[in-house]
Amino acid sequence: MSASESIGNNTQKKLIKIDISSDTVCPWCFMGKKNLDKAIATSKDHYDFKIRWHPFQLNPFAPKEGINRKEYYRNKFGSQTKRIEARMSEVFRGHGLEYNLSGITGNTLDSHRLMHFAGQQGLDKQHNLMEVLSLGYFTQAKFIGDK
Repeated sequence: MSASESIGNNTQKKLIKIDISSDTVCPWCFMGKKNLDKAIATSKDHYDFKIRWHPFQLNPFAPKEGINRKEYYRNKFGSQTKRIEARMSEVFRGHGLEYNLSGITGNTLDSHRLMHFAGQQGLDKQHNLMEVLSLGYFTQAKFIGDK
């Protein structure tokens, strides 16, 4: 393991390996990452962390060209949509973020390919890319399928 593959990088510390299966359009996965980052920040004096992200597609049949995100949520969650959206907005605000429901969603295969490539460059790069993709998608309404 190279120094660039762990968060902490002090060989005197115990190494904690974390494997995460996630989709790049899963808001709960992103909030889990934010909580994990907080835990790492409070523990980095005692531990090094090696975090590896693995692909999981919530909807592998989602259209590559995308679909209106609000429409997609209405079709998926039905009468629970407003409650789910309100809860997600509340959780995001707890992390100092605005949950943006505008824009389109779609197939995440290419974003997982990018995550895999980033992981080959170093697991720290993969972890950082997950942050960039998530902030773009969830707070700036960027399309996850953009190249």
